[in-house]
Amino acid sequence: MHRGTILDLPKRHTGDVQSPCAACTVRDLSICSVLDPAHVKCLTDIVSDVSISPGQSVFYEGDPAEHLFVLRDGCARVCKVLADGRRMITGFFFPSDIIGLAEDVTYAYSCEAVTRLSLCQFPRKELQDLFVEHPVLEQRILRVATNELAAAQDQMVLLGRKTASEKLASFLLLLSSRAGRRRARQDELFLPMSRNDIGDHLGLTTESVSRCFTRLRKQGIISLDAAHTIRILDRDRLLVLSGSGDYEIEPSVAAL
Repeated sequence: MHRGTILDLPKRHTGDVQSPCAACTVRDLSICSVLDPAHVKCLTDIVSDVSISPGQSVFYEGDPAEHLFVLRDGCARVCKVLADGRRMITGFFFPSDIIGLAEDVTYAYSCEAVTRLSLCQFPRKELQDLFVEHPVLEQRILRVATNELAAAQDQMVLLGRKTASEKLASFLLLLSSRAGRRRARQDELFLPMSRNDIGDHLGLTTESVSRCFTRLRKQGIISLDAAHTIRILDRDRLLVLSGSGDYEIEPSVAAL
């Protein structure tokens, strides 16, 4: 039996009503972007519209990998539980990201909602059938998978070779770059995840994350405008502190 929350929720098949794609704000950033308007219906015929509440799971590690998702709105986290019970957050998803890429027949990680999520859910088998008629879809997903691998390699460097301040600076720059790809402001970042989530992602304690934020604020590099809003005041200094070059990332890559 599937344990993922969404599989127990009622779903609205968008092919039964007027296509929502015309009003979708992330259509030109996700897999749909490779299809011309005349061919988008092949996706709307198989897609289901689902919504997930904060804290609920989209799917669990080990669930059958029967669906692929495109996040239209919200923020999600992907995580694995280590043998000793510790949680490792491997990345965060934002609008236009593809969720559920799996090489095996089961999901290799769990996915949870940080905020309320709106997703398009595609049955994997039906989607694969479309690859024959529309090979650009498969090429697009392959590109995303390739970029996820590169992002995973960057994550290993982030965790293994950087100080706490370098990790946080790199994280903020990466979120800034991804915001730019979504045509959002790059100097004002909405961070809906908790300090604990950020720590579990960067391999830091919650206290270390809070100290690093405070240090960046006192140095005039960022300002903490609200509970979940960070403003980058000095991008050049943040870039130097990160110990890396500038960030360019494929918009659909979810693994940070």
